[in-house]
Amino acid sequence: MLSFNNFGSSSFPQARKVSDAVAFLHRFYPDLLVDGPIQSDFALNSEMLNERFPFSVLNKEKVNTLIFPNLDAANITYKLMKELDKSLSIGPILMGLKYPAHILQLGASVEEIVNMAAIASINAQEKQKQKSSK
Repeated sequence: MLSFNNFGSSSFPQARKVSDAVAFLHRFYPDLLVDGPIQSDFALNSEMLNERFPFSVLNKEKVNTLIFPNLDAANITYKLMKELDKSLSIGPILMGLKYPAHILQLGASVEEIVNMAAIASINAQEKQKQKSSK
């Protein structure tokens, strides 16, 4: 779980929020492999992480999910990655609600619309399977 600080090195409210979220997850979902708050370079560079924070549960793991502390940080990073790396982006998709919400960004390309429609279709099929199996 990303922050501007590492493992509680700051007492600012923004940093405390991430620390509290990590503590909650460790307490109520102990099997979930999550750690933080952690700066993104440490999360993505296993050598740096192991050297500076050998106690992290992320050591010897390949991080595959980055959770941002707020929408500002997430959106800025996602847009930077998309433009700098010319990456394919699909989303945002809001999950955890009764039904997922699939959102198209302003100026979405035909490819982005088709990709989002495909994901929405798969989500609907999975929801229907779950409903049928009950």
